[in-house]
Amino acid sequence: MTVSRALNTPEKLNQETLAKVRQAIETLGYVPSLSARKIRGGHSSGKTIGVFALDTATTPFAVEMLLSMERTARENGWNVFILNVFEAPPNQQAIDLMLSHQPDGIIFSAMQLRTVEIPPVLRSLPLVLSNCISSQAGVACYIPDDEDGQYQAVKSALKRGYRSPLCISLPHSSLAWEWRQRGLVRALAEVRLAVEDVPQYNLSTDDAYQETIVVLEQQLRGPEGKPAFDLLICGNDRIALVAYQYLLSRGLRIPEDVAVLGYDNMIGVAELFYPPLSTVQLPYYEMGRRAAEHLIQRRDDPSTHRVACPLVERESW
Repeated sequence: MTVSRALNTPEKLNQETLAKVRQAIETLGYVPSLSARKIRGGHSSGKTIGVFALDTATTPFAVEMLLSMERTARENGWNVFILNVFEAPPNQQAIDLMLSHQPDGIIFSAMQLRTVEIPPVLRSLPLVLSNCISSQAGVACYIPDDEDGQYQAVKSALKRGYRSPLCISLPHSSLAWEWRQRGLVRALAEVRLAVEDVPQYNLSTDDAYQETIVVLEQQLRGPEGKPAFDLLICGNDRIALVAYQYLLSRGLRIPEDVAVLGYDNMIGVAELFYPPLSTVQLPYYEMGRRAAEHLIQRRDDPSTHRVACPLVERESW
């Protein structure tokens, strides 16, 4: 009881006793067991969010999503347990490990927008998805508003007078492709450009970035290698990075000869382009924050929530 008071209500102990208990704790390396607190019906300070992290902890691009989950949880007196998984749905070993921590809610997060299958045993707990969509109905999801993000970015570019865009897009199989395509079509229609009149190439796979060079070579075969396009719309910042290298190697200037628009605002990289790349922010931090709040506030809203993708204007147009 004295140790419990020292940990939870130290003001109830005299300073000499408190000092002795703290010295013993330091000597033994003791830490309280959150699981034991749960068994005893502990206070809300012991509540835990379990996070399945599919490529979100092992790649640099989406780590901010986990950071925001942890910050949001701590601000509300909750804890976070993060478990890396390498497949969706997670295998039984990963599921058992997660459930052994007796989480009060589950977040399934993914680095790249995708559809995931959620095992029934996980749906028995409060559950929310971040940057992914459940293959079954009735699960709350927080995903990027890719349609509006692409629309706002292309609209802003076209307002600057560009009228001959070239698109090098994500693979057609990508979940984000359809929504971004809708945004592109909307923006083009507002300046009376038909999408059929805009050259558009889709990468064959998610990592086929060298195909960017093949496309640009084909587009620069005209007189003196001058581009017929004045705006290059890239499916993500990595496509833009390859395009930058190739265009600059051909003596073309950005943005004087060709303007470039990316997508993702790739952490630690997008601002290092020269000139700095105009791009669209994938809202990893905001998706993580909202997913954590969904559980903490016990929201009963199993719908798909689209999170704004703000335009980040720099000097590439």
